[in-house]
Amino acid sequence: MKLKNQTMKLSNETLTVLKNFAGINQSILVKKGNKLRTISVMKNILAEAEITEEFPKDFGIYDLNQFLNGLNLHQNAELNFDNDGYVVIREGKMRSKYFFADSSVIVIPPDKEITLPSEDVCFELNTQQLDKLLKASAIYQLPDLSAVGEAGVVKLVVRDKKNDTSNDFSIVVGETDSVFTFNFFLVPIKSSSHKNFCHDLRAPTEI
Repeated sequence: MKLKNQTMKLSNETLTVLKNFAGINQSILVKKGNKLRTISVMKNILAEAEITEEFPKDFGIYDLNQFLNGLNLHQNAELNFDNDGYVVIREGKMRSKYFFADSSVIVIPPDKEITLPSEDVCFELNTQQLDKLLKASAIYQLPDLSAVGEAGVVKLVVRDKKNDTSNDFSIVVGETDSVFTFNFFLVPIKSSSHKNFCHDLRAPTEI
């Protein structure tokens, strides 16, 4: 939500994206505009998201979890970016000043955007389904998430792909004529608090 030229509020959806990104990399370089991007320190996980707000400038946050915990001190905080060196977080009589980090200490994604050569697999994953997968992963101590196409359906499976006798949990999320398996490592992610939120997931069979 944009209030003035250099002042804004962050929606719950954007805060959720930032919490998820903190599980990939503790630091982030936010670029001017409405797109957030991050990459893991090992540079093997890359994520991007479009948000409803528009940031007025580029700035770096070294400890994203600390920054988000600071926002939690407020119920409905305003962020003011008038100063080049820090952001002022304020609400009523409360005020915090949070200094930016230099981009040289942050692992930054390449400028080139993610471009998939094709969209051979597409399905929607809603918040309730994601919650179930994450809970099953925690209960059974399963590190991997797999998108599997077989027998005419697409299903998401949490499992340990290195252990043939591991427990698993699956949810059917779509239909397909193809046979495939995509494996993902489950980084610490959190589903959106918005109960009607859906993730539209697309993946190529060849990259």
